[in-house]
Amino acid sequence: MKNRLFQILAAVVILSIVQMSCATYSNLIASQSPTPGSSTVAVTQVPSTPAVVPTTVAIQAPLVTTNEPFKITGSFKWTQEDNGTLTDNILFSERQVVLTDLHGFVIRNKQWALPVDSQVLGYVQYDPTTGNGSYELSLPELPQGTFNNVGNKNPTDTGVQIFAVDYEPNIYGSPFESGDDRFRGWPGDGSSIKTDVNRDGEITGGKIIVWAPDDKQYFPTSFGPDNKLFTADDPTAPIPAGYTVVNLDTSPFTFSQSPQQDIPLIEAQQAKPHDFSKETYTQAFDDLVSFLKTDYAFDGIQGKQPNWDQVVASIRPRIQQAEQSQDKFAFYEALRDFTYAFKDGHTGISGSNFFQQDFQTNYVASLGFTVRVLDDHSVMVDSVLSGGPAEAAGMKPGAIVTQFNGKPVMDVINSEPLFFALQSSDFATLYEKAIMLTRAKVGDQATVTFTNPGGASKSITLTAVGNQDEINVLINELGQSQTPTLLPVDLKTLTVNGSNIGYIRVDTNFDDLNLILKLFERGLKEFQQNKVAGLIIDLRDNGGGVPLGLAGFLTNQTINLGQLEYYNKLTGKFEPQDQPDQILPNQEQYHFDKVAVLVGLNCASACELEAYGFSKVPGAVVVGEYPTAGVEAEVSRGQVIMPEGINMQFPTGREVLPDGSLFLEGTGVQPTLKVPVNATNVLSKDDVVLTTAENSILGQASTQGLASTLPTPSVTLQPAASAPSIDSISQSTAAVSSGAPQLEHDAAEQYQASDFAKPGKLTYTVSLSTSDQVLWTYGWCATTTTILNTDLKNIQLKFTLDGQDVPVSDFATTDSPQNGQQCHTLYVALSNWPVGQHHITTTATFTGQINDGTSDYAAGDYVLDYTVNVQP
Repeated sequence: MKNRLFQILAAVVILSIVQMSCATYSNLIASQSPTPGSSTVAVTQVPSTPAVVPTTVAIQAPLVTTNEPFKITGSFKWTQEDNGTLTDNILFSERQVVLTDLHGFVIRNKQWALPVDSQVLGYVQYDPTTGNGSYELSLPELPQGTFNNVGNKNPTDTGVQIFAVDYEPNIYGSPFESGDDRFRGWPGDGSSIKTDVNRDGEITGGKIIVWAPDDKQYFPTSFGPDNKLFTADDPTAPIPAGYTVVNLDTSPFTFSQSPQQDIPLIEAQQAKPHDFSKETYTQAFDDLVSFLKTDYAFDGIQGKQPNWDQVVASIRPRIQQAEQSQDKFAFYEALRDFTYAFKDGHTGISGSNFFQQDFQTNYVASLGFTVRVLDDHSVMVDSVLSGGPAEAAGMKPGAIVTQFNGKPVMDVINSEPLFFALQSSDFATLYEKAIMLTRAKVGDQATVTFTNPGGASKSITLTAVGNQDEINVLINELGQSQTPTLLPVDLKTLTVNGSNIGYIRVDTNFDDLNLILKLFERGLKEFQQNKVAGLIIDLRDNGGGVPLGLAGFLTNQTINLGQLEYYNKLTGKFEPQDQPDQILPNQEQYHFDKVAVLVGLNCASACELEAYGFSKVPGAVVVGEYPTAGVEAEVSRGQVIMPEGINMQFPTGREVLPDGSLFLEGTGVQPTLKVPVNATNVLSKDDVVLTTAENSILGQASTQGLASTLPTPSVTLQPAASAPSIDSISQSTAAVSSGAPQLEHDAAEQYQASDFAKPGKLTYTVSLSTSDQVLWTYGWCATTTTILNTDLKNIQLKFTLDGQDVPVSDFATTDSPQNGQQCHTLYVALSNWPVGQHHITTTATFTGQINDGTSDYAAGDYVLDYTVNVQP
């Protein structure tokens, strides 16, 4: 399980107002110097001979020995802290060590499964207040490991069994590494051996335990000229019968048979924080930049990598000035502004009381209202502070803001800082920047031009007043609105129109992992037994943690995720580490005819892997106003300690698809059933996302709370005298950049993914104004570029606007990854709408059955039919 555990813990992120924090398995453990054995056994080296393939044989009985190890003890210290609480104490409730068979390493097979028979468990004592721990493990008289002939001597030799001691807290099921608590490959961090990630996990030191059935077996005495263990050039020597502890940190290796052995557990070197805290401000900054120029996860990725020369030229003089004046807060501010150069939600800064001081100085006050940017990019007031300055000036919820201090309000929003959390996606960035629009210092003034519902435009000057509580509401309102529970998973049965729906809310993946898994499965079991109409999984308030592959309970198919890549210091480039990530089917399977997954911008990092997994469950629909946050990377090697108690974090591992494009980062998991962000929904007191999911499961029209913000016609409109303008490709591209909505976004009708999966006609009714600019689009996605290109050859497109064919050449095209697939999209902007009714159709004719890499689609016409009403 170690390799799996390292990979899944690599995506941990907890989003916080006050500070960022991430936890990975390799952050949980720190190195401890090996303690030499109390006695050693002299060995005589013999010349190496050609390598012998490791063998697996049965043995009847051991040779009795009188002086060999029987008890292993050791100590460790886990150092990674999160908000003052040791991360290991949060994630793991059942701790143990395991005698782990190293046969997988001997044969260099990272998919080798550890047999249960070979596992011996040891007791762990742990003090969560200090992170100090110790363990005891009693060796069995006859171990049940795999025999490996590594002596380079005689091909017919029985060989030896080779073990490491490995810290393996129980995640799920029995204490053994079996079933859904899988082990693959060989251990690394948190075990008695040292491994080198830059050399594909090669063992480089530490201590191992070897058992020989007799004194006729040979074992390596050093790594040999190739500096690798268990290869043909290893010099070897006879090893005593029974157990021997081999110290790989000496040259030659030291063999010890003392009855009691002390073997500390070791932290992987790459997981240790980069500690620049003892350096001067300037030297620490220079070392930080030097580290990031090579190891930052998105180096070389356009739009993600900062302009290093530009940002250093801007920030370094401020660092030098702070050092000269010994201004701690100025040092913090310079580092904070340095992080603003990153379009990356895993990058962050925290430490001491600097954040609180910054907030109290610059943002503790409010102008008395908050805003949301709607799908049509209008800026609407969604709340007005009772007794505040905006209310006193007559502002109402639902008001549309057009100007702020004499500038277009969207221009001002786009210029705001991302103070509370950096973001990886444009949509999350826009939401966070809108929060900052009305934050200010106490006494600051701003002139706001707005129009109340049914009123006339007016301008008012507001003076900011202290209001800190409002921020907590803004940060959290995209999550579920129910009262938090004491447990990380909330289970309930929802009764809707006489039908029962199972509801599971997973609030975090950063808690007792065993408990999360058990509660989640308990809900599945109960709801399946009760034969509920469907299942709702609510991830909207899950900030991340450890991805657990919960979708494995709901499908018997493997779900492919991304491939983790790191910078390799030996080759000077980013390279894959271990195998591509996957969600594997669980042994226990549960089935629901309909599954709805609720997502939003608060679902980040590990939560997004869960959401992606659920989106691949047959029959599942993803419901939300927004996608997930689009924050997907790995941070275990990117923890940085700066002077003045300032901690920083930067991702160093990136998840990529087979074609090299980023997996989920910047895009997130998109809703397949999108709830419009319009006036009706934003001002509703109901949970419209949940209601939409309920209606979807019950097969009802998903129109509650989904009405357009624009008025619907009160009378039947006559056909318009002329068609709207078809904008040029450059104008259409600009419309996309400015956030122009698609035709469907303002439609009353909403459809599920299954509705698009068969030939037929889907109709939309859209209300627009004469000045609206909207996007007319069509797209097709597949799991690979090859499949996509094949599918497109079998799709014939026809576009009509008010009875006239529109040539495909009028449409702009783009190819980009979305939700782990490769997509081809055609789009054109329509504007200058004449009053009256317009008719638009998109017909995609599949000339034969096609497959997008996951599902078959029958031949036939797939028609999208739009009726567009434009009022006088």
